[in-house]
Amino acid sequence: QVQLVESGGGLVQPGGSLRLSCAASGGFFTSATVDWYRQAPGKQRDLVATIRPGGMTDYADSVKGRFTISRDNGKTTASLQMNSLKPEDTAVYYCHAKVWGLEYWGQGTQVTVSS
Repeated sequence: QVQLVESGGGLVQPGGSLRLSCAASGGFFTSATVDWYRQAPGKQRDLVATIRPGGMTDYADSVKGRFTISRDNGKTTASLQMNSLKPEDTAVYYCHAKVWGLEYWGQGTQVTVSS
């Protein structure tokens, strides 16, 4: 059974940093494209960052230069390092994995950027 479990969310002041982690189980991780999405209240869920099985990454323009996605295939985890956080980064962040035509979602973790 495939599971994605996010952790690392919380409350941080503007300009601060947080590191989100996504722990995967199910034996699929090394072949999966892993993404982080976020959804603010009343808004659609948006793609934030992507890392492919070979390590190639993509970022939304709004987070380029501030966020870094990474993966550790040995530990079957993916991370999102978020620096220089802004109030508009406030959202529930979701880990997503796509492999073999199937998609999986984590339960989400809340990130709140506020003074």
